[in-house]
Amino acid sequence: MLRHRVIPCLDVADGRVVKGTRFEDLVDEGDPPELAERYASEGADELVFLDITAAPERRGTLLEIVERTARRAFIPLTVGGGVRTVHEMRDVLRAGADKVSLNTAAVADPTLVSRCAARFGRQAVVVAIDARRRPTDGPAWEVVVQGGRESTDLDAIAWAERVVDLGAGELLVTSIDRDGTGSGFDTDLLREIADRVGVPVIASGGAAAPSDFVAAIVDGHADAVLAASIFHRRIHAIADVKAAMAAAGLPVRLVPQAVA
Repeated sequence: MLRHRVIPCLDVADGRVVKGTRFEDLVDEGDPPELAERYASEGADELVFLDITAAPERRGTLLEIVERTARRAFIPLTVGGGVRTVHEMRDVLRAGADKVSLNTAAVADPTLVSRCAARFGRQAVVVAIDARRRPTDGPAWEVVVQGGRESTDLDAIAWAERVVDLGAGELLVTSIDRDGTGSGFDTDLLREIADRVGVPVIASGGAAAPSDFVAAIVDGHADAVLAASIFHRRIHAIADVKAAMAAAGLPVRLVPQAVA
């Protein structure tokens, strides 16, 4: 059985790791390479580096910072933000990323997903889906882009199915409604997507306690769990999260602190 991954997220703006609520009111949390090294030593399975202002500012990824981050953390690194072409994905991979996350650019041109998968393999292509609940009677979510600033009218569930058909090897699903709120992952959203696609789903948005990570997998059917502020601010350690997951019978790669 595959082990579930615990993934710290580095949201980067102006070269610094930041964190806010629903992508707003950003607070400085530190230096990306330093945090990457810390998380690798604390037992993180992977890292996600998101250049959250690249799309709104219509620029490429901060490759120099990606390079410095990759040199400090010898665990798989996914990088997103600012990749709009196959050549730009190549540059990010050359800078040290193992996988590249596509979001706004994939919505603008869905063929980007298939072209990147054809060039680099679907295992290297992650599609990030930022979803916001619609004010309807039933559960429904729309895709938002530009760092959560712009609505698209795309149905998040249908979009997830489409990008997997196009070649995405993994989905990073973030609830905009829950992001930074500490109210727990949107397990309804996660389950709706995970039950319809045949690729791993990473849960993002809302983690506050180790039990939230367990719920994302047990109730939301996610394959991996991602968080930012609770790790940045040392509210909970990666070891604590993994210990809770192991206690719930979920297979994880334990770190020494979680074994005792």
